[in-house]
Amino acid sequence: MPVLVEPWIGEAPPAPFAGWRLHELDETDSTNAQAARLGPWEAVVARVQTAGRGRHARRWISDAGGLWLSAVVPTPGPAGRWSLLPLAAGCALCETLQELGVMEPRLRWPNDVLIGRAKLAGILVERFTGATAVLGLGLNLANRPEAVDPALAGTVVRLADLLQPLPAPAVVCALLLDRLRATQELLAAGRGGHLAARLRPFWRPHRVRVTLRPSRAEIDGEFAGVDAEGRLGMRTVPDSIRWLEAAEVEMLREIF
Repeated sequence: MPVLVEPWIGEAPPAPFAGWRLHELDETDSTNAQAARLGPWEAVVARVQTAGRGRHARRWISDAGGLWLSAVVPTPGPAGRWSLLPLAAGCALCETLQELGVMEPRLRWPNDVLIGRAKLAGILVERFTGATAVLGLGLNLANRPEAVDPALAGTVVRLADLLQPLPAPAVVCALLLDRLRATQELLAAGRGGHLAARLRPFWRPHRVRVTLRPSRAEIDGEFAGVDAEGRLGMRTVPDSIRWLEAAEVEMLREIF
């Protein structure tokens, strides 16, 4: 069973957080920063983040009513085995959403979960030690990020917009932690190729524009999925795919 500190996520989940020690906070700067101090199979969830961040330190609105969760998983063995971790977390989140009844969640490489063109969740994976990784997930439940930043109007969606009644945060958290554990075990067993296959239903064929690092040059092409190492595939010319590491990509934008 988890250890709950200043619990707020509501009624008890239908089953224990199997194998996890969960810390709950009313407010924190960043759940990832707090999780950096924790050990494997510990997680921290907060009602509000005051300095939530996304990839490349972009600001992430973390107002009350969302689920702001960071989970620490062990990463034994070769480092390359864990290159799929951000996508593994995305797969776990999409499968959790499907289990809750959400129709057609999709991934935008490497770290966003969308419904149509609107963002529902974001993922930030960080390595603070060589032995573990922190999986940070921000999921809009009943919060209204566009009220904090009007520029987000029309670009975000909440679970409350998709499901009625809205599942209790504790239920969502329990299901998600269970899925995260299962995907970690898959990677630990060296089955990255199997995970890449499970990701396929969550991709959508479309054209994308990628800004490269550090040159900031832009290339356009057709999204061609990911390989077993989590690299982005772009088809820039017929019958030829260019594979890009996450570190090479400053930004990916979809072209409609």
